[in-house]
Amino acid sequence: MNSELISLIAAFDGLAAAGFTVSAEWEEVHDLCQRHEGEQVFDWGHALCHRIEGDDWNADYWYRRASKRRMGAIGEEWAAMRAELSAT
Repeated sequence: MNSELISLIAAFDGLAAAGFTVSAEWEEVHDLCQRHEGEQVFDWGHALCHRIEGDDWNADYWYRRASKRRMGAIGEEWAAMRAELSAT
């Protein structure tokens, strides 16, 4: 697993610990995803960021770019995403 994926997991874990709220932790994840725009897993993370923010239109745009769909509650989606990222 490359260091950027490890950083993404750690940043999302921090966001999860903060209760998936728009906060400094959210900004960290969002900025990391923006730096890797066009990479599927980061586009998926970008989608989840905008879902947390409540910006469904923007979230749906990033889900399409990542070829992913929403999965249950935000925590459930993060758990599925984390498992997929950890397996790489």
